[in-house]
Amino acid sequence: MSTTPGDEAGGAGEAVPGIAERMGIMAGMVVQELGWDSEVDTEFRDAVEALLGDDLVDEDTDEIVDAVILWYREGDGDLVDALVDAISPLADNGFIWLLTPKRGRPGYVEPSDIAEAAPTAGLSQTSMATVGADWAGTRLASRKSRGDRK
Repeated sequence: MSTTPGDEAGGAGEAVPGIAERMGIMAGMVVQELGWDSEVDTEFRDAVEALLGDDLVDEDTDEIVDAVILWYREGDGDLVDALVDAISPLADNGFIWLLTPKRGRPGYVEPSDIAEAAPTAGLSQTSMATVGADWAGTRLASRKSRGDRK
């Protein structure tokens, strides 16, 4: 169940493209995906790729990316390290969507863990989103890029 506006129109698959757009993902962007595993929300991934008009790039890319989708679960290792790795290919005004399992799902990550890890990695939380039935998203942006708005 999602509380995202527009979900009531038609089936769940019809609402997913809207959430990708509301998350700031736009056609023509280069979006990297990290932490993929078989339990990720494939409907969301498919909607993002359809919106982009291209595939998500993986961790082996040499490209500068506009956004990173980071699937992260408790037990995936150090969150700060994962965030620092996600920053390295990111364009100056790029952003990260940290997707974690919702409360009660295997691999759930406490919001306090995210709140502690983000500033340590040089990131600020800017918004949140519900991604499908099992995943929650936290948008993270570089504190440096936020300070450039003078």
